[in-house]
Amino acid sequence: MKKMIGLVGTNSDQSTNRQLIQFIQNHFTEQAEIEILEIRELPLFNKPSNQKLPHLVCKMAQKIEAADGVIISTPEYDHSVPAALINALNWLSYDVYPFVDKPVMITGASYGTLGSSRAQAHLRQILDSPELKARIMPSSEFLLSHSLQAFAEEGRLKDKEQVAKLEGLFADFMRFVELTKQLNHGHALNKKEAENFTWDES
Repeated sequence: MKKMIGLVGTNSDQSTNRQLIQFIQNHFTEQAEIEILEIRELPLFNKPSNQKLPHLVCKMAQKIEAADGVIISTPEYDHSVPAALINALNWLSYDVYPFVDKPVMITGASYGTLGSSRAQAHLRQILDSPELKARIMPSSEFLLSHSLQAFAEEGRLKDKEQVAKLEGLFADFMRFVELTKQLNHGHALNKKEAENFTWDES
């Protein structure tokens, strides 16, 4: 059985994106083992003077590195992803590079009608950066709009069409993970390029 990481893309205590990841975890138990990771305890990113990363960052990086794929659920703040998610990705692209060539599926929930569409587009750009180099599943969006009304008390999604769409996307992601495993010939070089990349001028 495949092992996945479900990354909650917010530090909010009450979040429908956490509910969405929890639903995915419970709904697809027969297809994958999904461990949910929180980012709310991560410190604010600042390059450590001794290059020693916080223990929580190292532990998170190890789990992502070992996983077959990652599912990220992001809200949308000011047409973008939350600062807390950017902070987490900053840590996970400094001296550790677990996202290099890692299959990623992006989902998102928002209170309005757009379902975090602009944040998801922004997240794709971030994950494609030289320091992260993730493999984002193409042509796929799960946009959960009006998310405050989307879940029943027991945590299930009410809309059967949304459930069906999510099931289709998850099946595609499982196939995408398998295909990505075959695209590993440049992994060592990609990892090295991420490690050596710098924005500093020479």
